[in-house]
Amino acid sequence: MLPIQQHTQQIKALAKKLGFDYCGIAKAVKLEEDARRLEQWLHQGMHGKMQYMENHFDLRVDPSKLVPGAKSVITLLKNYYPSAKQEPLTPHIAKYAWGKDYHEVIRAQLKLFLAEIREQIGEINGRGFVDSAPVLERSWAVQAGLGWVGKNGNLIHKQSGSFFFIATLIVDLALEIDSPYAKDFCGTCTKCIDACPTEAILPNKQINGSKCISYYTIELKDALLPNQLKEPFNNWMFGCDICQDICPWNRFSKPHQEPSFEPIPAILNLTTSQWEELSEESFKTIFKESPLKRTKFSGIKRNLKLIKAID
Repeated sequence: MLPIQQHTQQIKALAKKLGFDYCGIAKAVKLEEDARRLEQWLHQGMHGKMQYMENHFDLRVDPSKLVPGAKSVITLLKNYYPSAKQEPLTPHIAKYAWGKDYHEVIRAQLKLFLAEIREQIGEINGRGFVDSAPVLERSWAVQAGLGWVGKNGNLIHKQSGSFFFIATLIVDLALEIDSPYAKDFCGTCTKCIDACPTEAILPNKQINGSKCISYYTIELKDALLPNQLKEPFNNWMFGCDICQDICPWNRFSKPHQEPSFEPIPAILNLTTSQWEELSEESFKTIFKESPLKRTKFSGIKRNLKLIKAID
Protein backbone atom coordinates (compact mmCIF):
# COMPACT_ATOMS: atom_id res chain seq x y z
CA MET A 1 0.00 0.00 0.00
CA LEU A 2 1.29 3.44 -0.91
CA PRO A 3 1.84 5.92 1.94
CA ILE A 4 -0.86 8.24 0.58
CA GLN A 5 -3.41 5.40 0.71
CA GLN A 6 -2.32 4.31 4.17
CA HIS A 7 -2.48 7.85 5.53
CA THR A 8 -5.95 8.35 4.07
CA GLN A 9 -7.21 5.14 5.67
CA GLN A 10 -5.68 6.10 9.01
CA ILE A 11 -7.32 9.53 8.95
CA LYS A 12 -10.77 8.19 8.08
CA ALA A 13 -10.49 5.51 10.78
CA LEU A 14 -9.48 8.17 13.30
CA ALA A 15 -12.46 10.34 12.33
CA LYS A 16 -14.83 7.46 13.01
CA LYS A 17 -13.08 6.60 16.28
CA LEU A 18 -13.47 10.18 17.51
CA GLY A 19 -17.22 10.18 16.84
CA PHE A 20 -17.49 12.02 13.55
CA ASP A 21 -20.25 10.61 11.36
CA TYR A 22 -18.70 11.29 7.96
CA CYS A 23 -15.27 12.20 6.65
CA GLY A 24 -14.38 13.37 3.15
CA ILE A 25 -11.22 14.79 1.62
CA ALA A 26 -10.70 17.42 -1.08
CA LYS A 27 -7.59 18.81 -2.71
CA ALA A 28 -6.54 22.14 -1.22
CA VAL A 29 -7.07 24.55 -4.11
CA LYS A 30 -8.43 28.06 -4.43
CA LEU A 31 -12.23 28.09 -4.68
CA GLU A 32 -12.52 30.39 -7.67
CA GLU A 33 -16.23 29.87 -8.42
CA ASP A 34 -17.20 30.13 -4.75
CA ALA A 35 -15.15 33.32 -4.49
CA ARG A 36 -17.23 34.90 -7.26
CA ARG A 37 -20.50 33.81 -5.64
CA LEU A 38 -19.47 35.11 -2.22
CA GLU A 39 -18.36 38.42 -3.68
CA GLN A 40 -21.71 38.87 -5.45
CA TRP A 41 -23.66 37.89 -2.30
CA LEU A 42 -21.76 40.45 -0.23
CA HIS A 43 -22.16 43.11 -2.93
CA GLN A 44 -25.95 42.60 -2.80
CA GLY A 45 -25.88 43.25 0.96
CA MET A 46 -27.44 39.90 1.87
CA HIS A 47 -25.22 39.63 4.95
CA GLY A 48 -27.07 42.52 6.59
CA LYS A 49 -25.09 43.92 9.53
CA MET A 50 -22.79 40.87 9.72
CA GLN A 51 -19.75 42.96 8.79
CA TYR A 52 -17.40 40.12 9.71
CA MET A 53 -18.52 38.35 6.54
CA GLU A 54 -16.64 40.99 4.55
CA ASN A 55 -13.38 40.37 6.42
CA HIS A 56 -10.53 38.10 5.31
CA PHE A 57 -12.04 37.43 1.88
CA ASP A 58 -8.82 35.93 0.51
CA LEU A 59 -8.57 33.55 3.49
CA ARG A 60 -12.07 32.23 2.86
CA VAL A 61 -11.33 31.07 -0.66
CA ASP A 62 -7.67 30.01 -0.48
CA PRO A 63 -6.67 27.33 2.07
CA SER A 64 -2.95 27.99 1.55
CA LYS A 65 -3.49 31.39 3.17
CA LEU A 66 -4.57 29.59 6.34
CA VAL A 67 -2.07 26.71 6.22
CA PRO A 68 1.10 27.36 4.19
CA GLY A 69 1.76 24.48 1.81
CA ALA A 70 -1.79 23.13 2.27
CA LYS A 71 -2.39 19.96 0.25
CA SER A 72 -5.65 18.51 1.59
CA VAL A 73 -8.88 19.76 3.14
CA ILE A 74 -10.51 17.20 5.43
CA THR A 75 -14.22 17.77 6.06
CA LEU A 76 -16.00 16.14 8.98
CA LEU A 77 -19.73 15.96 9.70
CA LYS A 78 -21.06 15.66 13.26
CA ASN A 79 -24.74 14.82 13.74
CA TYR A 80 -26.70 16.91 16.26
CA TYR A 81 -30.26 15.73 15.60
CA PRO A 82 -31.93 15.18 18.99
CA SER A 83 -34.21 12.38 20.12
CA ALA A 84 -36.05 14.72 22.52
CA LYS A 85 -38.61 17.39 21.65
CA GLN A 86 -39.43 20.75 23.18
CA GLU A 87 -42.65 20.98 25.18
CA PRO A 88 -45.48 22.64 23.17
CA LEU A 89 -45.57 25.94 25.11
CA THR A 90 -41.83 26.60 25.10
CA PRO A 91 -40.23 29.32 22.94
CA HIS A 92 -38.58 27.62 19.98
CA ILE A 93 -34.80 27.20 20.02
CA ALA A 94 -32.86 25.81 17.04
CA LYS A 95 -31.83 22.21 17.70
CA TYR A 96 -28.13 22.91 17.26
CA ALA A 97 -28.24 25.02 20.44
CA TRP A 98 -29.90 22.50 22.76
CA GLY A 99 -26.71 21.14 24.29
CA LYS A 100 -23.22 22.44 24.99
CA ASP A 101 -21.68 24.98 22.63
CA TYR A 102 -20.64 22.98 19.57
CA HIS A 103 -17.73 25.33 18.91
CA GLU A 104 -16.07 24.21 22.14
CA VAL A 105 -17.02 20.54 21.78
CA ILE A 106 -15.84 20.11 18.20
CA ARG A 107 -12.80 22.36 18.59
CA ALA A 108 -11.53 20.03 21.32
CA GLN A 109 -12.22 16.99 19.13
CA LEU A 110 -10.38 18.57 16.19
CA LYS A 111 -7.40 19.28 18.44
CA LEU A 112 -7.35 15.64 19.49
CA PHE A 113 -7.81 14.53 15.88
CA LEU A 114 -4.78 16.52 14.74
CA ALA A 115 -2.71 15.25 17.67
CA GLU A 116 -3.53 11.63 16.82
CA ILE A 117 -2.76 12.19 13.13
CA ARG A 118 0.67 13.49 14.12
CA GLU A 119 1.19 10.53 16.43
CA GLN A 120 0.35 8.00 13.71
CA ILE A 121 1.76 9.72 10.62
CA GLY A 122 4.40 12.17 11.82
CA GLU A 123 4.79 15.92 12.14
CA ILE A 124 2.43 17.77 9.82
CA ASN A 125 1.18 21.33 9.75
CA GLY A 126 -2.58 21.72 10.10
CA ARG A 127 -5.40 23.85 11.45
CA GLY A 128 -8.93 22.92 12.43
CA PHE A 129 -11.97 25.14 12.00
CA VAL A 130 -15.59 24.93 13.05
CA ASP A 131 -17.91 27.73 11.91
CA SER A 132 -15.91 30.52 13.54
CA ALA A 133 -13.16 31.18 11.02
CA PRO A 134 -12.98 32.31 7.38
CA VAL A 135 -13.59 28.88 5.81
CA LEU A 136 -16.29 28.00 3.24
CA GLU A 137 -17.10 24.72 4.98
CA ARG A 138 -20.15 23.79 2.88
CA SER A 139 -18.19 24.26 -0.34
CA TRP A 140 -15.43 22.01 0.98
CA ALA A 141 -17.99 19.43 2.06
CA VAL A 142 -19.37 19.31 -1.50
CA GLN A 143 -15.83 19.05 -2.89
CA ALA A 144 -15.20 16.17 -0.46
CA GLY A 145 -18.25 14.25 -1.73
CA LEU A 146 -20.36 14.58 1.44
CA GLY A 147 -23.51 16.04 -0.09
CA TRP A 148 -25.02 18.98 -1.95
CA VAL A 149 -26.07 22.45 -0.82
CA GLY A 150 -29.84 22.57 -0.79
CA LYS A 151 -32.14 25.43 -1.68
CA ASN A 152 -32.22 26.32 2.02
CA GLY A 153 -28.45 26.82 2.02
CA ASN A 154 -27.73 23.77 4.17
CA LEU A 155 -25.49 20.87 3.25
CA ILE A 156 -27.70 17.82 2.67
CA HIS A 157 -26.40 14.27 2.99
CA LYS A 158 -28.53 11.85 0.98
CA GLN A 159 -28.62 9.17 3.68
CA SER A 160 -28.78 11.40 6.76
CA GLY A 161 -30.29 14.80 6.01
CA SER A 162 -28.88 18.14 7.12
CA PHE A 163 -28.73 18.27 10.92
CA PHE A 164 -24.93 18.24 10.98
CA PHE A 165 -22.15 20.49 12.18
CA ILE A 166 -19.38 20.84 9.62
CA ALA A 167 -15.75 20.85 10.77
CA THR A 168 -12.76 21.49 8.54
CA LEU A 169 -9.14 20.42 8.97
CA ILE A 170 -6.61 21.85 6.50
CA VAL A 171 -3.29 19.97 6.38
CA ASP A 172 -0.04 20.05 4.40
CA LEU A 173 -0.29 16.30 3.86
CA ALA A 174 -1.17 14.79 0.46
CA LEU A 175 -4.12 12.39 0.72
CA GLU A 176 -6.43 10.45 -1.58
CA ILE A 177 -9.14 12.79 -2.80
CA ASP A 178 -12.84 11.93 -2.76
CA SER A 179 -14.95 12.72 -5.82
CA PRO A 180 -16.89 16.00 -5.53
CA TYR A 181 -20.65 15.64 -5.11
CA ALA A 182 -21.98 16.37 -8.56
CA LYS A 183 -25.75 15.92 -8.16
CA ASP A 184 -28.43 18.11 -6.62
CA PHE A 185 -31.32 16.05 -5.32
CA CYS A 186 -33.57 18.97 -4.36
CA GLY A 187 -35.12 18.73 -7.82
CA THR A 188 -38.28 20.78 -8.22
CA CYS A 189 -39.10 20.72 -4.50
CA THR A 190 -39.74 24.19 -3.03
CA LYS A 191 -40.96 23.22 0.46
CA CYS A 192 -38.25 25.20 2.25
CA ILE A 193 -38.87 28.28 0.09
CA ASP A 194 -42.62 28.08 0.64
CA ALA A 195 -42.30 27.52 4.39
CA CYS A 196 -39.88 30.36 5.20
CA PRO A 197 -42.03 33.00 6.93
CA THR A 198 -39.68 35.90 6.17
CA GLU A 199 -39.00 34.93 2.53
CA ALA A 200 -35.28 34.68 3.22
CA ILE A 201 -34.85 31.72 0.84
CA LEU A 202 -34.73 32.90 -2.76
CA PRO A 203 -35.62 30.73 -5.77
CA ASN A 204 -32.10 30.97 -7.24
CA LYS A 205 -30.49 29.01 -4.38
CA GLN A 206 -29.51 32.18 -2.57
CA ILE A 207 -30.21 33.00 1.06
CA ASN A 208 -30.91 36.58 2.03
CA GLY A 209 -29.19 36.38 5.40
CA SER A 210 -30.50 39.80 6.39
CA LYS A 211 -34.08 38.43 6.37
CA CYS A 212 -33.46 35.12 8.17
CA ILE A 213 -35.02 34.58 11.61
CA SER A 214 -31.64 33.29 12.83
CA TYR A 215 -30.09 36.60 11.78
CA TYR A 216 -32.66 38.62 13.71
CA THR A 217 -32.58 36.47 16.85
CA ILE A 218 -28.80 35.90 17.06
CA GLU A 219 -26.67 38.03 14.75
CA LEU A 220 -28.50 41.37 14.88
CA LYS A 221 -27.42 43.27 17.98
CA ASP A 222 -29.97 46.11 17.78
CA ALA A 223 -31.72 46.76 21.09
CA LEU A 224 -35.13 46.62 19.40
CA LEU A 225 -36.45 44.49 16.55
CA PRO A 226 -39.00 45.78 14.00
CA ASN A 227 -42.58 45.20 15.21
CA GLN A 228 -43.65 43.88 11.82
CA LEU A 229 -41.52 40.80 12.54
CA LYS A 230 -43.78 39.62 15.36
CA GLU A 231 -46.03 37.46 13.21
CA PRO A 232 -43.34 35.85 11.01
CA PHE A 233 -41.26 34.90 14.07
CA ASN A 234 -43.51 31.89 14.70
CA ASN A 235 -42.37 31.69 18.33
CA TRP A 236 -38.66 31.36 17.49
CA MET A 237 -36.56 32.83 20.30
CA PHE A 238 -33.10 31.66 19.19
CA GLY A 239 -32.32 30.57 15.64
CA CYS A 240 -34.77 28.79 13.36
CA ASP A 241 -35.22 25.23 12.04
CA ILE A 242 -38.26 25.72 9.78
CA CYS A 243 -36.42 25.10 6.50
CA GLN A 244 -34.74 21.99 7.90
CA ASP A 245 -37.83 20.57 9.63
CA ILE A 246 -39.80 20.84 6.37
CA CYS A 247 -37.05 19.30 4.20
CA PRO A 248 -38.04 15.80 2.95
CA TRP A 249 -34.43 14.60 3.22
CA ASN A 250 -34.54 15.03 6.99
CA ARG A 251 -36.91 12.10 7.28
CA PHE A 252 -33.64 10.14 7.30
CA SER A 253 -32.24 12.02 10.31
CA LYS A 254 -31.32 9.80 13.25
CA PRO A 255 -30.61 10.85 16.86
CA HIS A 256 -27.00 11.81 17.56
CA GLN A 257 -24.67 9.85 19.83
CA GLU A 258 -22.75 12.80 21.30
CA PRO A 259 -23.26 13.20 25.09
CA SER A 260 -22.26 16.87 24.93
CA PHE A 261 -25.24 17.62 22.69
CA GLU A 262 -27.82 16.24 25.13
CA PRO A 263 -30.43 18.98 25.71
CA ILE A 264 -30.25 21.31 28.68
CA PRO A 265 -33.56 20.54 30.48
CA ALA A 266 -34.56 24.23 30.65
CA ILE A 267 -34.51 24.44 26.84
CA LEU A 268 -37.04 21.64 26.58
CA ASN A 269 -39.30 22.74 29.42
CA LEU A 270 -39.30 26.48 30.24
CA THR A 271 -42.49 28.24 29.15
CA THR A 272 -42.48 31.78 27.80
CA SER A 273 -43.57 33.21 31.16
CA GLN A 274 -40.81 31.26 32.93
CA TRP A 275 -38.26 32.65 30.49
CA GLU A 276 -39.57 36.15 31.19
CA GLU A 277 -39.15 35.59 34.94
CA LEU A 278 -35.61 34.24 34.56
CA SER A 279 -32.94 36.42 36.18
CA GLU A 280 -29.70 37.29 34.45
CA GLU A 281 -27.78 35.41 37.14
CA SER A 282 -29.84 32.26 36.56
CA PHE A 283 -29.45 32.62 32.80
CA LYS A 284 -25.67 32.79 33.10
CA THR A 285 -25.62 29.75 35.41
CA ILE A 286 -27.97 27.52 33.41
CA PHE A 287 -26.58 28.41 29.99
CA LYS A 288 -22.89 28.94 30.80
CA GLU A 289 -21.89 26.20 28.32
CA SER A 290 -24.69 26.85 25.82
CA PRO A 291 -24.67 28.63 22.44
CA LEU A 292 -27.49 30.80 23.87
CA LYS A 293 -24.86 32.89 25.64
CA ARG A 294 -23.95 34.26 22.21
CA THR A 295 -27.00 36.49 22.09
CA LYS A 296 -26.61 37.33 25.81
CA PHE A 297 -29.38 37.78 28.36
CA SER A 298 -30.37 41.12 26.84
CA GLY A 299 -30.81 39.50 23.42
CA ILE A 300 -33.04 36.75 24.83
CA LYS A 301 -35.20 39.34 26.60
CA ARG A 302 -35.43 41.38 23.39
CA ASN A 303 -36.52 38.32 21.39
CA LEU A 304 -39.12 37.34 24.01
CA LYS A 305 -40.87 40.67 23.54
CA LEU A 306 -41.68 39.69 19.97
CA ILE A 307 -42.86 36.13 20.41
CA LYS A 308 -45.12 36.32 23.52
CA ALA A 309 -46.67 32.87 23.16
CA ILE A 310 -49.84 31.99 25.10
CA ASP A 311 -48.99 29.78 28.08
